[in-house]
Amino acid sequence: MAKTLNIKEMSALTGLSPYTLRYYEKIGLLTGIARNDQGYRDYTEQDAEWVRFLKVLREMDIPIHEMKRYSDLRSQGPSTVKERRAMLEAHRDRVARQMERLEENMGKVRDKIKLYKQMEKESEAGRTE
Repeated sequence: MAKTLNIKEMSALTGLSPYTLRYYEKIGLLTGIARNDQGYRDYTEQDAEWVRFLKVLREMDIPIHEMKRYSDLRSQGPSTVKERRAMLEAHRDRVARQMERLEENMGKVRDKIKLYKQMEKESEAGRTE
């Protein structure tokens, strides 16, 4: 039998708090979590893999309701692969546009810092003359 993880171990492995893991289960993002004889959660490696992917989605700012939609589609099996792929592609495109805007804005901030450094240099040179 494969080793299972308790909630504390799963939390340490995935970086999500036990509260978040329980919340994800409550709202249906995590389904089919086995329970041991004492009623405690027994997570599998497949559960851990899924949680890691949920964490990736969350870190990419996918809203919980979209994660839930994706999870629901996943639960329906292979017939939803096309729709899941389309969801991920759409989000990838949104993130790519956001990254472009951030890089553009970062360039403006770099330019402003460069200007301020030059102004500081000129100010210091004026004081020493």
